[in-house]
Formats: sequence, C-alpha cells, structure tokens
Amino acid sequence: MIRVGIGGWAYEPWRGTFYPQGLAHADELAYASRHLTAIEINSTFYRTQSRASFEKWRDATPDGFVFSVKAHRAAVNSRELAEAGEKIDWFLQSGVLELSDKLGPILWQLAPFKRFDAKDVGAFLKLLPEKRGGRRLRHALEVRHESFLTEDFIALLRDHGVAAVYADSDDYPAIADVTADFVYARLQRSRENCRTGYAAADLDRWAARAKMWEAGGAPDDLPYVAGETLAANERPVFIFMIDGAKIRAPAAAAALLERLETRP
Repeated sequence: MIRVGIGGWAYEPWRGTFYPQGLAHADELAYASRHLTAIEINSTFYRTQSRASFEKWRDATPDGFVFSVKAHRAAVNSRELAEAGEKIDWFLQSGVLELSDKLGPILWQLAPFKRFDAKDVGAFLKLLPEKRGGRRLRHALEVRHESFLTEDFIALLRDHGVAAVYADSDDYPAIADVTADFVYARLQRSRENCRTGYAAADLDRWAARAKMWEAGGAPDDLPYVAGETLAANERPVFIFMIDGAKIRAPAAAAALLERLETRP
C-alpha cells in the first residue's frame, strides 16, 4: 500500500553511486525497479512517448511495480484549463494505458504562474476521466501558486476525487489535505552532504506519516488548508524523492523503504 520511488531512472550521476559500475544503460530501469517500488516518469511532461516505449517499460519491471506518469505540459499549460479536453485525450491515447496494471497515478502539474480560478479549475477537473480502456484512473494535481491555499480548492478536489500533491519544498505551497482515496507526496529537500539525502530523524518522521496516511489517518505535523480529512480504513500512498540533491534520491528512497519494511 506504500510505494516509494524516484523521478525517472536515466541520470548519469547515479551511475556508480546507485547503479553498479558497468551496468548497461538499457538495464537501468530493470535494476531500479527491483530496488524501489515505484518510479515517476517525468519525460512524458516534455515529449510524447511511443506505445512501444510504454510496453518496454512495463515488461522490464517486476510484478507489483508501479509507474506514476506526469502528464504532458500541453494539457496543463493552457491559458484556460477548461479548454484542455482535447489535449488530455491526446495524452491519454499516446500509449500511457499500455502500462496496464503497472499504471499508478497520473500527475498533472500546473505552472508556478497559474493562479486559482474556481470555475476554470473545476472545469479542468471535470475533464479528467475516471476510467479509460476499462481501467480506473487515479489523478493527482500539483499546484505551485499560493492562491490555491483555499478551502474552495480542497472542496473541488474532493468533489472530483483528485489528490492534492503534497510538496515538501521551500519553493511551493504545502497542502497535506487528503482529497482522494490515495495520497501522493513529492519530497524535495534532500541534501548532498547527507548519504541518505534526508537525515535519519527526518526519514523516521516520513515513515510515520506514510503509515498514518496508509491507515486512513492524517499526520498532525503537516500543514492543512481545510483541516479535515477523508475517512478511510486504509489507502495507497505514493512517495517520490524528487529534486533537491537528485544524486541522493535513490538512497533516500531506499532508506525510507527500509523503515517501512517494504523493500522489494
């Protein structure tokens, strides 16, 4: 129920630090997916990927592994989000569903300059399909402007069952309100001078928060907008080590998995 991973898998500084020396680049995904439990695919934000690529990624990873996929920027950088319907459909038809049962949440990341407009955001959320190709879809929305720190935004997310992404960041607003039947967190404070990216005490705190989320609760040491949480017996949790000192991301993810006792 708790997945922990990194953003992408092709990163040169990980060769010799996370990946063994001499490992073929073509084998890096297979290696990463056997040491972590999830990967956030970021390249899909910048360019379309072929169906063959999604099929190859699916087949290279073990049973139970999950990918999150960042939606293409064309679908989230529209001046009017309400007009993004065709672009959303285009993205979903690009081959994403070829990941099959390894498809986790779809991440929709808004630009830092995008301000909250209840009518526009509500129309966008309505465009996100609950199912496609007979498969239920999970959607997570990451906002980067403080105007979204309003109860009206939280209410919209809950009305549509879309998760608010929790960003552990110095640059973007933190929204810990649970708005869907899963939790999505992106941790962005790793430090290069720490072998595991996050200090042991911080990793202990994140492990406790993840377990609280999984159990259906809400950690009492994170910032909330509305202050209420959705009742649940248990829920999936997706945590990704993103940015910060990126070279430490795999070590941070592995250290968190150890604390959760859920290593592959």
